[in-house]
Amino acid sequence: MPQENQGKILVVWNFPEFIKHKRSQRWYIFMAIMAIGLLLFALFTSNFLFAIIIILFGIIFTLFNLKEPIQIKFQILERGIQVAEKFYLWRELENFWIIYQVPETKNLYFKFQNLIRPNLVISLEDQNPLRIREILLKYLEEDLEQKDESFSDHFGKMLKI
Repeated sequence: MPQENQGKILVVWNFPEFIKHKRSQRWYIFMAIMAIGLLLFALFTSNFLFAIIIILFGIIFTLFNLKEPIQIKFQILERGIQVAEKFYLWRELENFWIIYQVPETKNLYFKFQNLIRPNLVISLEDQNPLRIREILLKYLEEDLEQKDESFSDHFGKMLKI
């Protein structure tokens, strides 16, 4: 529940913290071969730090793969947006854009004023993107130059990571 100073809730929905991709047995075999190949290369070139990074990546990926995504509550309020327990005032955000290419991509992006912070990506789920855009235009400028999702997002989907 928002505090009084955050204003009235304009829209609220839940989205998963990450997309759990369906991977085939061939995908796992290919990735295992890649990891073993990189590990052998690291050991052959005596690059032990790279070998440790590959092993850690494998462990983290395996643990992450076992985890089910939690649902995150997202709210657009009169004074800003709230993602789970974190509240951002409108003045902290520079602009927004929506990439809506059904069924692959249905995302709302926020760019922060602070250049060090990465863009905030919110899955639109079943929300009407025109309604969300209409609400956000009252508070933020829309970046109309953004037409596609970022390369890293696209690459991650392609590799199912």
